[in-house]
Amino acid sequence: MGRRSSKGFRDFPGRRWLIVVLRGLHVAGVVGCGAGLLGAPLPPGGVFAGLLLCGGLGMALLDAWSNPVWLKEYAGLAFVFKLVLLGLLVVWESQRLALFWVLLGYSVLVSHAPASFRHQRIGHAAVPEKL
Repeated sequence: MGRRSSKGFRDFPGRRWLIVVLRGLHVAGVVGCGAGLLGAPLPPGGVFAGLLLCGGLGMALLDAWSNPVWLKEYAGLAFVFKLVLLGLLVVWESQRLALFWVLLGYSVLVSHAPASFRHQRIGHAAVPEKL
C-alpha cells in the first residue's frame, strides 16, 4: 500500500481527505473538551476526549507513516511535547484550564508555523525562508 517519492515520503490515494476527516474529528474534540472545561454540560462517556485523541493520534500515525523521519523533525518533537502537556492537563486538575489554553496556543503556533521550520530536522541548520 502506498507509493514512495524520491525523498522517502509515502502516499496513497485519499490520504489528504483522510487527514481532513481526522482533523475535523480532532477539532470537534478540542472544542467539546474546551466547552467542558468552561462548564458546559457534556455527554457521558468522554465522547469529546475520544474524538480529540482518535483524531490527533490518527493524524500523528499517518504523519509518521508518510514521513519516516517525522519524529526527528520539529513537528514530531512538538507532537511528543503536546502529549506531555496533555498528560499534565489530565493529572493537574487545579491548572487544567490554564494548561488547556497553553496547549491550544502552542498547537496553533506549531501547526501554522512555516513548513520549512516544522519539517526541519532537529539539530540541522535552518534554511532561510524566502520572502
